[in-house]
Amino acid sequence: MRYSKLLGKTRKEAPKDEVSVNAKLLFRGGFIDKLMAGSYTLLHLGRRVEQKIEQIIREEMNETGAEEILMPLLHPKEIWSETGRWDKADKVMYKLKKGEKEYALSFTHEEIFLDLVRKHILTYRDLPVKGYHFSTKFRDELRAKSGILRGREFLMKDLYSVHTSSKDLDKYYEEVKKVYLKIFDRLGLKAIVTEADGGVFTDRVTHEFQVLSDVGEDEIIYCPGGDFSQNSEICKVKEGKQCDLGHGPLKKARAIEVGNIFSYGTDYSEKMNVVYTDNSGKKQHVWFGAYGIGVTRLIGVLVEVFHDEKGIVWPSQVAPYNCHLITINKQQLTKNKMDDVYNKLVKAGVEVLYDDREDVSVGQKFADADLIGIPVRLVVSEKTAGKVEWKNRIDSKTELLGIEEVVKRLKRSEAA
Repeated sequence: MRYSKLLGKTRKEAPKDEVSVNAKLLFRGGFIDKLMAGSYTLLHLGRRVEQKIEQIIREEMNETGAEEILMPLLHPKEIWSETGRWDKADKVMYKLKKGEKEYALSFTHEEIFLDLVRKHILTYRDLPVKGYHFSTKFRDELRAKSGILRGREFLMKDLYSVHTSSKDLDKYYEEVKKVYLKIFDRLGLKAIVTEADGGVFTDRVTHEFQVLSDVGEDEIIYCPGGDFSQNSEICKVKEGKQCDLGHGPLKKARAIEVGNIFSYGTDYSEKMNVVYTDNSGKKQHVWFGAYGIGVTRLIGVLVEVFHDEKGIVWPSQVAPYNCHLITINKQQLTKNKMDDVYNKLVKAGVEVLYDDREDVSVGQKFADADLIGIPVRLVVSEKTAGKVEWKNRIDSKTELLGIEEVVKRLKRSEAA
């Protein structure tokens, strides 16, 4: 991608009403644009990061046997009334009316998925069913002041599963719990499984996945040894209590919720009369679970965790491009060399952002590269004498390498 053609270049200042690190850096780096509070456009660079995150999640969801689908965003009032959440979720739900009909914009899809299931399953032979999608959610968030960590419109991956028994639901619930931890680990994040209240979703205890961060809006009480964590809103123990397994005192910390999972039992299926015929011919209600990950929120979390005084420091697995290519001199000879390096990288299948601007100083290009945060910076100039200068984003040292070695390293990094 030639940077000169990119919609959304770097900017010196972020909007004055943005106070969070993620919003400031993503806006200045050209990853997002703000429409209004809680509503952002993912520009090309931001979309590429989101797609990298999405693909990691998709791979792990598919490993659990889940099917990818896509459900509607506009929902009729009647389906939400079946569970009572048309009124219960009134504070968070966006509602609209067209003539005599009333609708809601999706803030979640439990009811929609169960309606889908009851149309298609007949017997125990059809179960279990596991379906997930990447979908926009709308929530009337009163505190949309943390950039894309807390939006009114955001992208989410939600997975739903229905089962013939509590045992089968519990088994899959624990499988998803492990898979979620694997997903966050692949993204470079250490998540803590945390017990929490179900809010407008359920009266049952649920599990959140929390990433420690001073800017987090949640507070958890947890054991550093990893055997206990609860959201402080429901926690019955206090910071400093000794861990029952001898790991030392419990700690209190701020954290950002990056995912959550819910085991609903038959609560929803009973209200919506979602049944199957068991092997004895009797009608039974399905057992239901739901599992969510905030995809666009993860972009903000990664920036909050991985940045320095110069800008973003993307983990290689989610960086918008593998390398950031820069030219120094404006002489035509160097320009030709530069294009040749770019074309060789592209031909080799390397994802490269090529800063081909001719009206910008070298210092500005370097500063922009640091702000954007792609893991590897490559420089071609007369001084490199036919080679390429390699610099990792987090290092100060540089190396001169042949183009073949550059490609080899970048492909190795991509494979890892």
